[in-house]
Amino acid sequence: MARVRYNNIDNVSTDKTLKQLRQWREERRMKKKDYSYKVPNHPPKLDYLAQNRLDTTITWIGHSTFLLQYEGVNIITDPVWARRLGFEKRITQPGIPISGIPPVDLILISHSHYDHLHLASIRKLYKAGTTLVVPVGLKRKMVRKGFVNCLEMQWWEEMTVGAVKLTFVPTQHWTRRTPFDTNTSHWGGFVLEPAEPGRHPQGDGGARRLPPNLYFAGDSGFFPGFKEIGRRFKLHVALMPIGAYEPEWFMSSQHVTPEEAIQAFLDVGAELMIPMHFGTFRLADDTAREALDRMEQARLAQGIAGERIRTLAYGETLIIHPEERIPAP
Repeated sequence: MARVRYNNIDNVSTDKTLKQLRQWREERRMKKKDYSYKVPNHPPKLDYLAQNRLDTTITWIGHSTFLLQYEGVNIITDPVWARRLGFEKRITQPGIPISGIPPVDLILISHSHYDHLHLASIRKLYKAGTTLVVPVGLKRKMVRKGFVNCLEMQWWEEMTVGAVKLTFVPTQHWTRRTPFDTNTSHWGGFVLEPAEPGRHPQGDGGARRLPPNLYFAGDSGFFPGFKEIGRRFKLHVALMPIGAYEPEWFMSSQHVTPEEAIQAFLDVGAELMIPMHFGTFRLADDTAREALDRMEQARLAQGIAGERIRTLAYGETLIIHPEERIPAP
């Protein structure tokens, strides 16, 4: 039976020819890059993270891996604690060692590329009671690997896990893990909202103000879907990729440039942007310093206030305290 192959909106192709791959490799050999800058590591708040069930927190582990604490649920996005990807060694250590991660309730996978889905990392995080959420087409593989509590989602589909409402939203990308499974599973991002806005996650019944709606953008080229996401959701925090864009003639259909990341941030209408997908692995020819500098220049060009973009160090936690509780009627 023929396998389903998934596509982008408007069937935008990310296919590359062998000739284009050879051209990129030839260009790479001729480039002189300064890789001296490394994203700093920040001492993690391990005790606080282990005990927290109230505050919304965002902790950058590296690349697209975050520990999110949301509505009392511990969430890991695109878990990769690998020391290397193929021939590329990890540039710096993960922000929190995998042994220091509090018990994980929910693992979110944006797509199956190796820099977003590391099976050995998932095995160390996955326990009884952990839910794994993957794009449509990937569940069978993950169940076969032993992750039986696995759910899959299609674009715009919603589901509730604990006190968290998830929506799987489109990106412009592609996927492959073997020569034979190109685009046999989908790709996307996630929007996180409170499942029951009027109920406190600790169950005390008091009314309260809402936590921020979070948008994890996964991996994407620039596309009209960002505006559609902004139209459908009121977003507060966007975790947005800014790296792996050079050479742009090769990468543009699958990875945003820093300038496009800033425009995507504006298109989705979020209040705060946290950059990701840079500085952890050398997946393309850009450097972390170049990505950050271009992002800052784009911020200035767009007239965006500096406090609306928060660049985290590895292991650094952004804590969003709940607003003053509204007395129950």
